[in-house]
Amino acid sequence: MAAEFIDGPSGPLEVVRAGRGEPVTVFAHGMGASIPSTRPYASGVDGTRVFFHFRSHGRSAPAFDGWDYDHTADELLAVADAYGATRALGVSMGAGSILRILQRDPSRFERVVLVIPAVIDSPRNSEGLERYSAMAEASARGDAGPIRAQLEAELPEAVRGDDAARAWVEQQTEVFLGPGMAEALRDLPHAVPVPDVERLRDLTLPVLVLAQEGDTVHPVSSAERLVEYLPNARLEVFDENGLLWGHRSRVRQVVGAFLSEDHQN
Repeated sequence: MAAEFIDGPSGPLEVVRAGRGEPVTVFAHGMGASIPSTRPYASGVDGTRVFFHFRSHGRSAPAFDGWDYDHTADELLAVADAYGATRALGVSMGAGSILRILQRDPSRFERVVLVIPAVIDSPRNSEGLERYSAMAEASARGDAGPIRAQLEAELPEAVRGDDAARAWVEQQTEVFLGPGMAEALRDLPHAVPVPDVERLRDLTLPVLVLAQEGDTVHPVSSAERLVEYLPNARLEVFDENGLLWGHRSRVRQVVGAFLSEDHQN
């Protein structure tokens, strides 16, 4: 799949498309992740799948004008509008960006998937802030060691040491060392995607929320709280073996069925 570029708020954004026809679904990765990290979620989804890299990720333009959910929402919306996406899946930062868009326009998407949402209306706890602060310092120094060690520690125990896991850690570490990522690691953990949690009650679109036990960076409690406020949401919680490490087939099935539903309506 060949990459193409569209104009984003802070510079060109890298986009890759797969499939064709309706519906059109946009896939938004998490901080320090990439287009390949969202592709597994799309394998069972009908229609056109649109993947992109946020600012400072992949071959998208690096950005140094601050990081918050308005910035990331603007970039996601630019891609969704350019390709006519009516559905969206977001992982962590991508999930928060979808929520920010829906706070602005509750009708922008007809159904969405929120994967391991990290925060809603309050910043990360002190443990999370310390994690990202340490990674930001390492990124600014160009020091891969602390970032690599942190990512390895957060892998499900069953896959630590596997070739695929090691390759994933190296790929993610490289992204976190890229231009603009030290700023992202400093700024975004203090930001919240939902300024007023009560407004979530106005979102009547179908929402699928995926969470993972044992993930302290993306606690299940955040996903549970989201579902409490979203009137048409369903929660799927997977065990500590990891969504894509231990339950890839089930995740593909659940996401594919949800995002492909009613696509002719």
